[in-house]
Amino acid sequence: MSTKTRSTRLRAAPGCAKTAATKVGKTPVSKVKKPKAAAVKAALLAPDARPRCGWSYSGMSAEYIAYHDQEWGVPVHDDRRLFEFLILEGAQAGLSWSTILRKREGYRESFADFDPVQVAKFGSRMVEKLLQFPGIVRNRLKVAAAITNARCFLEVQEEFGSFAAYSWQFVGGQPIVNRWREMSQVPATSPESDAFSKDLQRRGFKFVGSTIMYAHMQATGMVNDHVVTCFRHEEVRK
Repeated sequence: MSTKTRSTRLRAAPGCAKTAATKVGKTPVSKVKKPKAAAVKAALLAPDARPRCGWSYSGMSAEYIAYHDQEWGVPVHDDRRLFEFLILEGAQAGLSWSTILRKREGYRESFADFDPVQVAKFGSRMVEKLLQFPGIVRNRLKVAAAITNARCFLEVQEEFGSFAAYSWQFVGGQPIVNRWREMSQVPATSPESDAFSKDLQRRGFKFVGSTIMYAHMQATGMVNDHVVTCFRHEEVRK
């Protein structure tokens, strides 16, 4: 975590006498901004002092940091895990990822442990039941989309043998390894996520816009977007 310095200069107004500080040749002292208390508190939730992507502290929880340290960016080729992230990323639209992480167990419980075969069978009565369950995001469109996506997911599996085989083709079968130095450099979409999103929409998937799919690609390791100063960048790459 860096600190920024801000220098202050003593400037004499035109035609006025110089200030006492200027007369005796004093050098203005730089003021150092202290890290905000919230940032310090968030950093204290980490299990160690290794450098991390700045966003990992924004959830203000040890669980959020653990997600960064153990899952984010790790290549996923298991269809059930891919379906899980497809549901969770769609549910996140308009919300924070920390909210979704807190509800992850609720989703696991209510969406048949992320089994697309079971979710594809959900009917209108199940939708109404899910909308009463506080363990998930109770948004009718998102719940309906998860069921629709399960059915489309099974069609993709039948066509390609696995959803992993289908999805990884959009990055040539290998993770895209970026080398960002600042989180501000990380894009919200990419040509690959544009193509992925467009094809999913053509197949009937919902809540799969390019921004959502880029987040999905980051989460499942199709893209390594850990900044180079983060200890996970090299671990994930290897």
